[in-house]
Amino acid sequence: MRCDECGTDLPAIAQYCFKCGTRVGKAPSEEFSVNSDDLVKKVKDLLHEGNVRRIIVRDEQGRVLLEVPAAAGLIGAILAPWLAALGAIAALVTECKISVERRD
Repeated sequence: MRCDECGTDLPAIAQYCFKCGTRVGKAPSEEFSVNSDDLVKKVKDLLHEGNVRRIIVRDEQGRVLLEVPAAAGLIGAILAPWLAALGAIAALVTECKISVERRD
């Protein structure tokens, strides 16, 4: 088995790469479609759930607009700039897809 991120050879039972720390295999995930008016509210709700590792916001064409790591949801001072950026993104797009990776 190989790490998708750095290419390191890993033992078959590995859950994380020992070199770069990336999770090996698929993380439990969900995808939501929201309009721009509900984008910030939905992301806030997801971050407050507590079992979220990462949130990825994509536009209609599938381009990544914003990727929020779970650590940002733990500290309000770090979360504020992410939400401000998300508000600006919401003004530019009409429909978004939110991919959510959850902790096991």
